[in-house]
Formats: sequence, C-alpha cells, structure tokens
Amino acid sequence: MKGRPSTFDQERVLEKAQQVFWQKGFAATSLDDLLKAMSMGSGSFYNTFKGGKKELFSKALQQRRQAFMDFKAILHKSKSPVDEIKSFFRSLASASEQEHLKGCIIANTVVEMTFQDEELEQEAVTILKEVEKMFAWAIQKGKESGEITNPAPADLLARYLITVWNGLNVTRRMYPRAQSLQKLIELQLSVLN
Repeated sequence: MKGRPSTFDQERVLEKAQQVFWQKGFAATSLDDLLKAMSMGSGSFYNTFKGGKKELFSKALQQRRQAFMDFKAILHKSKSPVDEIKSFFRSLASASEQEHLKGCIIANTVVEMTFQDEELEQEAVTILKEVEKMFAWAIQKGKESGEITNPAPADLLARYLITVWNGLNVTRRMYPRAQSLQKLIELQLSVLN
C-alpha cells in the first residue's frame, strides 16, 4: 500500500517559510507563524519536517544557497563575470524598502546563530564562503582579461566583496533609498577596476 500522496509543493512551502524566517529570524519565528504562512497543520508539518523548525530553517537556507548556485552558473556562462557581479551589487540599490529591511537571510543567520546554534551558523558561513570562492573565480577571470587592474590578489578582493555584502545588508536598513545606496555601491565596486 502506498503512503498518502504529498498534497503540497515543497518548494513553494519552503519559499513561504523562508520569507517568515527572513523577516523574523529563527528564534522569533513561532511554529504558528510557520503553519499560517505555509497553510499546514501541525501534524502535516511534523510528518514532513521530522526535525521540526530547525530542519525547516536549514532547508530554507539551502533553498537560498541554490539561488547563489544559479548565479554561479550565470557567471560561468558570461563573457564578463565581473560585470555580472557589479550588476548583482548594483541591483541591491533598486530593491524595495521591504527588501532592504530584511537584509540577507544568510548573513542574518551568521549573526543570529553565533553562540546560539553552531550547526546553523556553520551552514550559513559555508554558504557565504562558497559565494566568496565564486567571486574569487570571477575576479581572477577579470584579472586575466585585463578588466581588473587592481594588484590585490583575487581571493582578497573576493573577501572584500563578502565584507561589502555583509556591511550593505546592515547599511541598507539604515539608508533604504536607492540614491543613497547607488553612490555607496559604486564607491565600493571601484576596487574592481
């Protein structure tokens, strides 16, 4: 006899949960918040996510990681991976005020989980380090093509971009207006010349 068929699209459910976690963080998100957002009962929830809220949060982080992996595929197909990175950062300025206030779920997780949950913290750190490696690859390609003349090593410039990313995710909460952010982002991207 077959088990009861799944009556929901797990990707959509994860996306809804991710949005709640992104706005509230892990600790402040209640089971009721999640059940309401996902339109699930507690029985279905625990049947699907046997590890409870922590498992769901981890899956939400991995869903976000996939978005970065999709961007990596774009970089590898691009004639100018550096331009793709610049466009990525520039696009932050035009995000909605709500998006600015949310920041980055991965960076938020590193901050929230330090001294709270080492597994979730490390999961988020690993994702940011993957992004850093992706940036380093693109920067090295830019150095080889002559697009980037900055003498700093590619891995150092990549770490700088992660630092910029983390900082922007706080600063854009302070100054959630496109014009303020555009000038700041251009200044920070000037290291990639």
